[in-house]
Amino acid sequence: MAVKIRLKRMGKKKAPFYRIVVADARSPRDGKFIEEIGSYDPNQDPSVFKVDEEAAKKWIANGAQPTEAVGKIFKIAGIVK
Repeated sequence: MAVKIRLKRMGKKKAPFYRIVVADARSPRDGKFIEEIGSYDPNQDPSVFKVDEEAAKKWIANGAQPTEAVGKIFKIAGIVK
């Protein structure tokens, strides 16, 4: 099973916020997920994100691939080089 770490869109129209989730690559963007490991709010200035570093490192060590957007958040948080 291919596992991805990606953003799940929440919030109302024109005011999104995102949850960082671990999900099967075949499931839809806002569908079923395995575990929620953080959140990201681009509406605030500056953007706010919270990440459970232990869970993120565990999933990356087990082979989960972060998407491009999540990779940038992890880079800022210092989880991935």
